[in-house]
Amino acid sequence: MYYILLCVMILSWQYSLLAQSSSTLMGGRAAGMAYSSSALTDEWSAFNNVAGLAKVTSIVAAFTYDVQPSFKPFNKAAATFSFPVKIGVAGLGLFHFGDDLYNEQLVTLGYSNTFGLASLGVKVNYIQYNIQGFGRKAVLTASFGGIAELTKRLVLGAHVININQPKLSELDQERIPTVLIVGVLVKASDDATLTAEIEKDLDHKPAVKAGVEYRILKKFFIRTGIRIQPNTGYFGFGFKPTRYSIDYAFQYNQGIGSRHQASVSYKLNNKTK
Repeated sequence: MYYILLCVMILSWQYSLLAQSSSTLMGGRAAGMAYSSSALTDEWSAFNNVAGLAKVTSIVAAFTYDVQPSFKPFNKAAATFSFPVKIGVAGLGLFHFGDDLYNEQLVTLGYSNTFGLASLGVKVNYIQYNIQGFGRKAVLTASFGGIAELTKRLVLGAHVININQPKLSELDQERIPTVLIVGVLVKASDDATLTAEIEKDLDHKPAVKAGVEYRILKKFFIRTGIRIQPNTGYFGFGFKPTRYSIDYAFQYNQGIGSRHQASVSYKLNNKTK
């Protein structure tokens, strides 16, 4: 099965270089909530909605590993380093998907700041695609996002991925697609957070996602979520003491099976901006 898929990818490379095949939305917390993350604000905002970086108040290092047991070449990993600067917050991220035969590498650099009720952010990605024996292709992309806290209980988030649509192939003008994501976060109580969003790839039908996070103990959280188009279920939990956090997420789709993601983050200091 693996070699069949590899042949398909090689043929695609010959006629039009692959658009980014693996989603770079990352983080165990977001994964447990069906990646309904456009209004979440944490260190993984460097990969999700970059505007969320503005709420990071300490230097934070984080790592995550996402595995698909039924097909290991689809495993992916990411690391991020977020740090407040004199004005705003910056974030650096590294991402890897694939194996020695086919892989995608990404380096992202983002920045966000708060202006009144809204946080705005921008990031630049360097993406490199590699197929063994067929060479590599590298492009630069740009993404932009915003998060508005309308009230203490209601937050709106939106971001656009790959605004510039860089060209992958001169032969047929193939480009990396632009993705628009718009969502809402509702703080139903001090312990319950609800999220919902619509994700629209300009070349595909929109996907609807929704997630729930509930704090059952002071430092322990459980999460669940659902995505429609394609239909996928999610579940996760997290443990968040003072300086570090551990998150785990499980997702299942009838077509591709299960995925597991585990994340860990650590605050290098307890200082705030």
